[in-house]
Amino acid sequence: MLASYASNPINTKGRLYKESATPYRNEFERDRDRIIHANAFRRLQYKTQVFINHESDHYRNRLTHSLEVSSVARSIANAMNLSYDLAETVALAHDLGHSPFGHAGESALNECMNDYGGFSHNTHSLKILTKLERRYASYSGLNLTWEVLDGIVKHNGPMKDNVDEYILQYNSINDLDLNNYSSAEAQIASLSDDITYIGHDLEDAIKARIINFNDLLEIGFINNYIQELKDKFKDITSSCLIYEIVRKITHHLIDGLLSQTRYNIDKYKIKTPLDVRNLDCQLVDFTKITKVEILQIKNFLFDKVYRHPHIVSITIKCRKVINGLFKLYMDNVNLLPLDWQELIDNKQNMRSKAMVISDYIACMTDRFAIKEYQTFYNVNFNNI
Repeated sequence: MLASYASNPINTKGRLYKESATPYRNEFERDRDRIIHANAFRRLQYKTQVFINHESDHYRNRLTHSLEVSSVARSIANAMNLSYDLAETVALAHDLGHSPFGHAGESALNECMNDYGGFSHNTHSLKILTKLERRYASYSGLNLTWEVLDGIVKHNGPMKDNVDEYILQYNSINDLDLNNYSSAEAQIASLSDDITYIGHDLEDAIKARIINFNDLLEIGFINNYIQELKDKFKDITSSCLIYEIVRKITHHLIDGLLSQTRYNIDKYKIKTPLDVRNLDCQLVDFTKITKVEILQIKNFLFDKVYRHPHIVSITIKCRKVINGLFKLYMDNVNLLPLDWQELIDNKQNMRSKAMVISDYIACMTDRFAIKEYQTFYNVNFNNI
């Protein structure tokens, strides 16, 4: 049975375009299925998480990352008697708007768009879900429920200042209550992202030999895990050791989140979904100790992994691809596919042209972006 403060699909605020209910799925399950069948979701398979797509078949990509986040989010929501269907759906969709080449690609695209309003993967996710995906005869986008869109737009909390133009435009026809927090389920999906990526980035970095177990010893509680596992399993392999470490980290962080969130529910006397949204702070949270541990891991990843020479060299090449493609299309807009050219309000309007070009590049997979770049600039990516 759902808690009184859960987002009950029976009470959804509905869809922008009215549709008849289905007899065998609730509305959040229906949204989950629409996301899974979307072109943008399939493209995540060929988009970088940290390690560029073609380096190995075993490193995470945006698709496997999203699946892992959804698994964690579903488990946490279930443990708290919340709508695990909503938590899972928001988690599956949270990275749909990412450009090729991970954060390096997003940063480069944002710089390209500096004079035209910038680029945000969060805004692009909303644009994909409400405009760019074209699967249905009656409307553009996927026509998802209000609760799912609310959770995706407010991925990092309320939006009171510096709201992107497209979000404001969409909000004018479907008010997403931008000044308040999203549902408890959406907050769970957001923090499940943190739980997931800090664990699997450590695992992938070990497998890529970017870091080693001696590096991990500087993080106190992880050092304890290593010693505990080595004492218990004398002949444990490196691949099993890092998996078991990440497994322990994940369970530990989930326990911290459940403990603090249950405390917050009692402290703030949360009874309804509106109580969650109208709270002046985030309801779903980690304990203070857990926050410190998460910050330790994030700082470690930033210093030892994301700044590693191998990652930096790839980042430079990836940024070059994004910058090159943006300039290419701005100078030669007729190189865009015809259906994308039709989205430009006026080809003489630089802002309109730049926004469509930005959306087009953001929708690319890593390998398509590289192929397109090589077509015009003949750069060899075989030895990166």
